[in-house]
Amino acid sequence: MGDRWHVEVDRSVCIGSSQCVHRATGAFRLDSAMQSHPVEPETDANERILEAAENCPVEAIVITLLGSGEPVFPPEE
Repeated sequence: MGDRWHVEVDRSVCIGSSQCVHRATGAFRLDSAMQSHPVEPETDANERILEAAENCPVEAIVITLLGSGEPVFPPEE
């Protein structure tokens, strides 16, 4: 069984660039205020979601391991 993730978007940081929507089609959506939301906050580990987080221009996407809360992105420094 693969890892499960909890995906969040910090809407106080999100600038609505829609990079996440384009990089991980179906995993994120923009609301009427042009703020990103994960379609399913709890999801299987997914390279497209990780790529969206890595390419967010303001690093608004936070991914942690479901259950333990261990950071996936951004990584601990």
